[in-house]
Amino acid sequence: METSGSGDESPAAAQETSRDFSKYLPLYNAALSGDWETAHTLFFEKNRDEAEAIICLDRETALHVAVQSGRANGFVRKLVGLMSPQALALRNSRGQTALHEAAKVGNTEAAMTMLQKYPPLLYMLCGRGRLAVTTAALYSQKDTLNYLLSVSKPDVENSPFQGKLGIALLVEVIGCEFFDVALDLVDKYPDLARLGWDNGHRCALSFMAEMESAFPSRESFRWWEKFIYRLTKGIKDKKEMHLQALELAKYLCREMKFLPEKVAIIMLKDSMLRAAEHGICEIVQMIMDMYPVVTTSVDSTGKNIMHLAAINRFENVFNLTYDMSDRKHLFSNGVDFENNNLMHMCARLAPPHKLNLVPGAALQMQRELQWFNEMERFVPPSRGKWGNNNSRTPKQLFTEQHEKLKAEGERWMKDTATACSIATALISTVVFAAAFTVPGGVSSETGDPIFFKLKIPSFVLFVVTNAVSLFTSITSLMMFLSILTSRYAEQDFLHVLPKRLSFGLLTLFISITFMLVAFSSALYLVFRQKKLWFIIPMAAFGSMPVASFVLLQFPLLVDVVYSTYGPGIFGKKTNRLFF
Repeated sequence: METSGSGDESPAAAQETSRDFSKYLPLYNAALSGDWETAHTLFFEKNRDEAEAIICLDRETALHVAVQSGRANGFVRKLVGLMSPQALALRNSRGQTALHEAAKVGNTEAAMTMLQKYPPLLYMLCGRGRLAVTTAALYSQKDTLNYLLSVSKPDVENSPFQGKLGIALLVEVIGCEFFDVALDLVDKYPDLARLGWDNGHRCALSFMAEMESAFPSRESFRWWEKFIYRLTKGIKDKKEMHLQALELAKYLCREMKFLPEKVAIIMLKDSMLRAAEHGICEIVQMIMDMYPVVTTSVDSTGKNIMHLAAINRFENVFNLTYDMSDRKHLFSNGVDFENNNLMHMCARLAPPHKLNLVPGAALQMQRELQWFNEMERFVPPSRGKWGNNNSRTPKQLFTEQHEKLKAEGERWMKDTATACSIATALISTVVFAAAFTVPGGVSSETGDPIFFKLKIPSFVLFVVTNAVSLFTSITSLMMFLSILTSRYAEQDFLHVLPKRLSFGLLTLFISITFMLVAFSSALYLVFRQKKLWFIIPMAAFGSMPVASFVLLQFPLLVDVVYSTYGPGIFGKKTNRLFF
């Protein structure tokens, strides 16, 4: 959050633009590189006042330039020794002191040097009304932030622990995800947790309600990544950040009880609606637990938390209804100011960033149908036939909104089926021919395969795997042909088409695997007595097609199977009952 302030150029600043600063170029370069000898010899030795001179169009002094480098701190110490305390407070064209510049780049050592000589720098505002400590938070300079916090005082003018400056600091600290620092701040100065802005409607909790990356429920993990997240220690930092964010959110939520009820309700309502809109179910649940009176609040368009969760496709928030008492029907019957119910919300196309989490237009259409059908089960039966203010029933709206996605899903499904059909047809042809041209040939007398008469196990393996490859490739071909000839109705994308695609891909994978086993067996039969060394590299190369399929197509198979046969995105996730 930026606190507004004057950034207008003063008349004195305008005069600076007409000056010629070319003579200060050697000083600028010396400050940037930390070359004290050059600066002292050419400038400071002749005129000590040059240490405080403005040396460029940005109205920066040599100190502004030197602290930005990070490698000129020796230069900074000597330069500060030449300057008067008040000169350390000189501002550049952006209204920033050298301490603000040090905070930007995380130059803690330079900040120490300046504050030892002139402590009031801590409480000077830049052109945008920010303190240096807030600037350090804005630029995610944690070490400098901690240092500036440690030397700041609460009982002075422009303290970073009070009023608008205090809430601005807390919001910036939360924004750069330094939750441990934020927890320490609100623990020492609990008033910060209760301060608001935007006419008292917003507070630190409502800001956290928009921080999607800070909470585990908003991490876009795939199913196997969620499993790893629960079991491994390799992502310790991320898990620790999530825990700190939860702890901070709980603290901020508890502090609301110390505010007048009317003020607390306004802030909590805003926080809960924002959390629902951004899919942070942890904050929604906290507020529902501690302040159930605000649970059915609506925004300026009449949408409650479940409307916002549905329209933005956040199943983690909607799944809270499975943990509710019969009061969940307060949501199932709810409509916004345009008479849209939950089915209308899901009849609209999902936001692009949510659609893109699902691979392929066909599976995106499936996910949209899953949402629509879930809302159909949740709302009273009559709601599904009610029109909104535009006289559109949910099903009419769904068809209109998803016409393009349905066409893209049909094209995606047909393209996938066509490509896979070519592969299965080739496999069928090869393994069918191999069944009648067996390795070793056949007996001229009986017509039986020679290796079969010799009772060689590898030949039996060849026959079995070749047969399995043939049968599965033909089955796969039939599945893909059925996809190509499907009618492609909306509801077909829910189960029919994904099931055919998953079964077709599975049988294709099996067919490729067994075909390569049959090929390797044939190689062994032919070369087992003469060139055995030849078999190993051929078998290794033979595994490459399987590996390629696993890398390129198997993830799609997993996604289709998990989306169609998996546990689903809706359902009861805990054993507790609330609201």
